[in-house]
Amino acid sequence: MGDSTQLADHLSAPRGQGRLNDSPHSGAAGGAACGDLIRVAVRVEGDRIAETGFVASGCAAARAAGSAVVELTHGEPFLEAARLTADDVSDALGGLSPQACHAAELAADAFHRALGAAARDGAARLAPDENRTLVAMSGGVDSAVAAKLALDEGHEVIAVTLELWAHPDHDGERSCCSPQAVTGARALAHRMGLPHVTLDLRDAFKQEVVDDFVNEHAEGRTPNPCVRCNGLVRFDRMLALAEQLGAGRLATGHYARIEHDGNGPLLTAAADPRKDQTYMLARLEPHELGRLWFPLGTLEKPAVRDIARAAGLPVAEKPESQDLCFLAGLDRGRLLQLGDPGDIVDVEGNVLGRHAGQESFTVGQRRGLGVAAPTPLYVLHKDARSGRVTVGPREALATRQVEVRNGKLLRPGSAVNRVKLRYRSSPIACAVRADLEPGEHPRLVLELGDAVDGAAPGQTACLMCNDTVVGWGTISKMEGANAA
Repeated sequence: MGDSTQLADHLSAPRGQGRLNDSPHSGAAGGAACGDLIRVAVRVEGDRIAETGFVASGCAAARAAGSAVVELTHGEPFLEAARLTADDVSDALGGLSPQACHAAELAADAFHRALGAAARDGAARLAPDENRTLVAMSGGVDSAVAAKLALDEGHEVIAVTLELWAHPDHDGERSCCSPQAVTGARALAHRMGLPHVTLDLRDAFKQEVVDDFVNEHAEGRTPNPCVRCNGLVRFDRMLALAEQLGAGRLATGHYARIEHDGNGPLLTAAADPRKDQTYMLARLEPHELGRLWFPLGTLEKPAVRDIARAAGLPVAEKPESQDLCFLAGLDRGRLLQLGDPGDIVDVEGNVLGRHAGQESFTVGQRRGLGVAAPTPLYVLHKDARSGRVTVGPREALATRQVEVRNGKLLRPGSAVNRVKLRYRSSPIACAVRADLEPGEHPRLVLELGDAVDGAAPGQTACLMCNDTVVGWGTISKMEGANAA
C-alpha cells in the first residue's frame, strides 16, 4: 500500500456514497466470485459529468475506490472522464498494493458501464466537429490500426466497444464482444490516449441475432448472424453514438471500401480479396455508408500488421478470432436446443441412419453426417417438420437458380451481374429474373451463370454489380441444375 493517508481520507469521508441510487445510468462490477461489489451511477448533462455517486460492499479498498471515482469524475468533461483508468483510481488512493488494485479495476469498470449507459440513452451530447472520429475498437489489430490512421489524419479520436454477449459457458477470451473483450479494448484505447465508451447491447443482440439464429435453425435454415448483427444491431447504434458525440464519421477495421456512382454511396470490395468483408456488411444502407470510413479497405493484412508494429501497438501479432462471437466455447447443439431425432435418408427415401436433430446440419455439408457410404455424401435438404435430412451425391446439389426472400435492391435489378452466396465463396455470374426497380422485393429469382453446389436456405445472397454491392436478400430455396 502506498500513502495510507489518502486511502484513510476516502474511507472516513467517502465522496458521493449513496448518491444517485435511483439513476438509470449506473454500472456494477464484482460480485460473489470476489466478494467485492461496486456500483457507480452518473448524471450526464451535455458534455459534462454533472454528478457521480457510488455504493460498495466488501473490503475497505472497494469502498475507497468507489469514492475515488466520484472525486475523479464529478464535474469533469465527458471525454476526459472516458479516459479514466484503474491506475488513476489507485493513484488517487496513494497507490494501492497489488492485492488491493482489484478494487480500483472494479471501480473503473463500474464507472465505464455507467458512462456507457448514459451514452446509449442519449444523455451525452457534444458539439459537432468534422475532425472528430468515432472508432469501433474490438481489441484486435485491425480496429487499433483504424484508430491509428485516424490519429495520423489529425482527428480527435473516440473509441467505442460493444458488449454483445455474456454466457456462463462462453469463452470470453476468444470472443470480440464479451466483457473480457470490452476490458481489453478499453485498456488498448487508453494506452493509445483515447477516451473510451462501452455500449451494452446484450438485449438487442440476443433478440435480433441469437434468438433469430436459434429459430432459423429450428425451421431448417442456416442463417448468417454476422450479416444480421451488422445490419440490425451494431452500426445503427454506433452511428447514433457518433452523432451524439459530435463525430463527423464512424471508422471500423473492416476490409471494405465505399464508392459513389453518382446516385449515392455503395459498398465495394476491399483491395485484398482474401480479407474482403463486404458480404458481412451487405445490409448496410446508403445513408449509413455516407457516414462511414473503412481505412483498411485499400490495405492488405501484412501492411496493417506492419503499421501496428511501427506504432508499437501491443496487438500487432494478435491472432484473429475464428468463431462466431457468441459460440466461442459453447456447445453448439446445446445453444440450438436440438429438436427430436430423425432419419437420414437418400434421394429415394431409404433410411441410412439417425441423427440427434436437423438443426446441426447445413445444406452442402459433407463431414460429420454419421453415415457410411462408398462415395461421399452431402446434405441436400432438411425438413424441419419431419426431421428428415436428405443426403446424396455432390452432383445432386448443383443448381442454376436460387430464390431469395426479403430482397433489397439499391440499384435496378438489371445492374446485378454477380452474386455471392456464402462469405467464403467467390462471386459468380448472376442475373435477376425480371426487370425490377430499386427497393424492397418480397421475392427475387436469381439465374446463375454457372451451376453451384448448393445454396443453403437462410444464408445471405449478396447481389453485386462487378465488385460493388447493389442489393441483398435471404436464400429461401434452390432449384435443380436443369431448372428453367
